Amino acid sequence: MKKIVLSLFVVALSYVTNAQIETPAPSPFQKIEQKVGLTDITLEYSRPSMKGRKIFGGLEDYGKVWRTGANENTKLTFSTDFMIDGKTLKAGTYALYTIPGKENWDIMLYTDATNWGNPRQWDEQKVAAKVTVPAQDIPMDIETFTITFDDLTNDSAVLGIMWERTYVGLKINTPTDMMVSKSIDKVMTGPTANDMYAAAVYYLQADKDINKAQTWIDKAVEMTSDSPRFWFLRQQSLIHAKAGKKKSAIAAAKESLKYAEKANNAGYVKMNKASLKEWGAM
Repeated sequence: MKKIVLSLFVVALSYVTNAQIETPAPSPFQKIEQKVGLTDITLEYSRPSMKGRKIFGGLEDYGKVWRTGANENTKLTFSTDFMIDGKTLKAGTYALYTIPGKENWDIMLYTDATNWGNPRQWDEQKVAAKVTVPAQDIPMDIETFTITFDDLTNDSAVLGIMWERTYVGLKINTPTDMMVSKSIDKVMTGPTANDMYAAAVYYLQADKDINKAQTWIDKAVEMTSDSPRFWFLRQQSLIHAKAGKKKSAIAAAKESLKYAEKANNAGYVKMNKASLKEWGAM
């Protein structure tokens, strides 16, 4: 009899366990990974919605620390050191907190990222960075709390925070140029043609020493002369043009066009023709 009762209890318990209903989270979790230059940034946060409520100055008081999301504190993880408002911060994970205001917000990175919402006791010693930014009105309601990475460059991004009809942005800088320069210096002790090409293109795009860029791209083209690469020649034409050497720029563009046509690469054909027309060679 005891065995029968025990068996019935186990069956009933199993039924209750299996009958649990899974429902959507009121504030769904989101994880975003964004590369800024050579730095990986990971954002983890939960996203509440307005649901007919007044948010700023209502649900979230002006002048008080806000977890900037829902549930656990919002987290930002950086794979390298980075800069906020000219201050260098170490690689690692930070909690994102804000103090909303009608005209300005304070945005803070907090070194303790293990809290459920706000810390029980706020510790100013753990505020790694604090920046005051203007609050901007936007012309439509953002129903669900949203954080984005905007205005991406080789060494910066703007962390955009949007909800209701308010937007604030925090600029984040990364040490891309320093990292690339170190890599170039290391590789240039015995570079391949691809190394020369990559370094030259970076110097062109980052508006660095164009004479160095020319030296490197010329060497890369020379090293691949047995099997010319139209994309190498294309960058050579652009670098020579920026260096003020129009004649050699045109020559490189014509070579790039020839090999691009042979490879049936319509994109490079179009770009080379446009440059040759701009430089008066077509």
